[in-house]
Amino acid sequence: MINGFSSNSQLVESLIRDGYIKSEIVARAFLEVDRSDFVWPGSEKLAYVDEPLILGDTGQTISAPSMIAIMLEALELKKYENVLEIGTGSGYSAALISRIVRPGSVLTVELNYRLYLFARKNLEKYSNVIPVFADGSKGFPMFSREELYDKAVIMAAAQSIPEEVLAQVKENGFVLVPVGGRGYQELKRKWKNGREESFGGCIFVPLRSILG
Repeated sequence: MINGFSSNSQLVESLIRDGYIKSEIVARAFLEVDRSDFVWPGSEKLAYVDEPLILGDTGQTISAPSMIAIMLEALELKKYENVLEIGTGSGYSAALISRIVRPGSVLTVELNYRLYLFARKNLEKYSNVIPVFADGSKGFPMFSREELYDKAVIMAAAQSIPEEVLAQVKENGFVLVPVGGRGYQELKRKWKNGREESFGGCIFVPLRSILG
């Protein structure tokens, strides 16, 4: 096994040892959600490698566990929170978020129909995750349009932080998003009051919309 990880628990131990996982709640989520359940068929032997993995011929990837750990720590998730995720991918990050916020919920939006179907199947046992097939580039309102999310996270690179998404979080909420062009971005957290923080460089596939 590349990197010597033959189990999910070994992968989690390495993420803790290397400082990516800092909190008990994030560690517990990673232990509860096995990455091998979310990789593309045929990639199971690489499930516990700390690298992005290609999701078939969809042009999308499942992010490296260390990158997802950084994002989960930056989200500062709490029980009972309702979270918007844009870019479901295979459903791995939505599953992780769901274990932390339960009995809160995760509404996760995916534009690629094949990935949506793949993720929906992977997420069947996560009852507080709501997969939606839609264009999430401008966010996605909660089913009661008067309600707002506690937080939002975009799992793809945006040229700027979408104001439409920021408008869908509560007054004390924020959006976490990789911001930049192809090949390199900066992970940013922007609060509803305009305050911004950076969590360093990252590389994500571009955020897509029905317009291209």
